[in-house]
Amino acid sequence: MSLFVPDFDESVIVRAAEAEVVGRAPVTVRLLADSSDTGGALSTQRVTLAQGADGAKPHWHDDSAEMFFLLDGAADILSGDDVVTAGPGDLVVVPPGKPHAFAAVPGADADLLIVITPGVERFEYFRHLQRVRLGESTPESLLEVQELYDNHFLRSDAWDGRRR
Repeated sequence: MSLFVPDFDESVIVRAAEAEVVGRAPVTVRLLADSSDTGGALSTQRVTLAQGADGAKPHWHDDSAEMFFLLDGAADILSGDDVVTAGPGDLVVVPPGKPHAFAAVPGADADLLIVITPGVERFEYFRHLQRVRLGESTPESLLEVQELYDNHFLRSDAWDGRRR
């Protein structure tokens, strides 16, 4: 096991009013701190989902763990072959290499703080997702950047069964 020591000198402070917002209901992402801001320690976003909205399709990260902290509402979170329903104050941490996904449960909104550590530059990934939502890029274009963003998609019967 190796020790990763992030390399940054100043505290990272992001005021709510200054965070870049990508998207709008049903999926709003507030870009808080990217890997380059934290010396590689982490990247973090706040994701707000309207009732039943999908946050992320099943995927895994080779090199990073992902933490989901539910600020409000209710969310289904895939972790491996298990789907957990999280409520306010619940925390789910998915290790590297483990499939995961998240969505607001049907009939409920969800507000999540998401942290990936060690950090990967993710802000441009969320901007890319927005271009896909707006029809400016194709969904297939995400396959071309899987390695760049350490975001590898897969099918999950457990997730598909829960989200039907």
